[in-house]
Amino acid sequence: MDIRIAIIGTGFVGATTAFALVNAGTASELVLVDVNRQKAEGEAMDLSHGVSFVSPVEIVAGDPAACQGARIVIFTAGANQKPGETRLDLAARNVAILRKTLPELQKYCPDAIYLMVANPVDILTYVALKISGLPDNRVIGSGTVLDSSRFRQSLSRHYGVDPRNVHAYIVGEHGDSEVPLWSLANIAGTDLTHIATLGRPAVDREAIFGAVKNAANEIINRKGATYYAIALAVRRIVEAVVRDEHSILTISSLISGTYGINDVCLSLPCLVTGNGREQVVELPVDLAEAGALRESAAGLRTILSGLGF
Repeated sequence: MDIRIAIIGTGFVGATTAFALVNAGTASELVLVDVNRQKAEGEAMDLSHGVSFVSPVEIVAGDPAACQGARIVIFTAGANQKPGETRLDLAARNVAILRKTLPELQKYCPDAIYLMVANPVDILTYVALKISGLPDNRVIGSGTVLDSSRFRQSLSRHYGVDPRNVHAYIVGEHGDSEVPLWSLANIAGTDLTHIATLGRPAVDREAIFGAVKNAANEIINRKGATYYAIALAVRRIVEAVVRDEHSILTISSLISGTYGINDVCLSLPCLVTGNGREQVVELPVDLAEAGALRESAAGLRTILSGLGF
């Protein structure tokens, strides 16, 4: 089946996402678009030189018109996060980029699913939904898919088990107010308070969550940007759509009533299918977690109001 995927923005995240998709054989055609056309062309050339090592794929650089017919449009374009800068500090600058770019993309990709990756991802997902007028299942964000992976990896190291056997979610904002769902975290179906058979001490929840929440800043302080893990997270979301997997992933999407939250985009476990976000899955979180989620939503709503939404 022919699957065209467009990536808007070929900085660290966009280019690494392209590499991840090519390596996995997810697309039959990949279109790279960047305000710096030479950068997009260079990335397309570099990737194309390796096509004999992967599944058949055509990789091109172009403008929004070249994206026509794309099944998924991945939006990574935006200003870089600076050391010490929160994701929400980026909001005004990256909303301006989105306002300029999205209408042009819609002319050529009216039926695409739009996957927002640029930060602050929850803000940009909401803004993209509102300015596009698209149905809410077709505008989603990468959300806390990566944060949840970091959470699982940290728990797996503590307990000495394969991270694929750890089931745990980070929800809410992809940022400072994100919420770990400790009440639902489990290893092989057993909650963390009953996993003594592994011979490990009780987990230091504050330390684990602190490492997860601050991971991006720690990486940025050391090498200037994060891109490998987020590219793999984006690939995972794209695969769930392309394969119509009905997978449950913590993507960012419009919330309408879940846990008493309305009119913001944030991350909750969602059923992801070929149609995008099929539905939000309301899990039985505890009262403190539900309250923290509402606080996270309130903070995002304040930012949106300040931006005129």
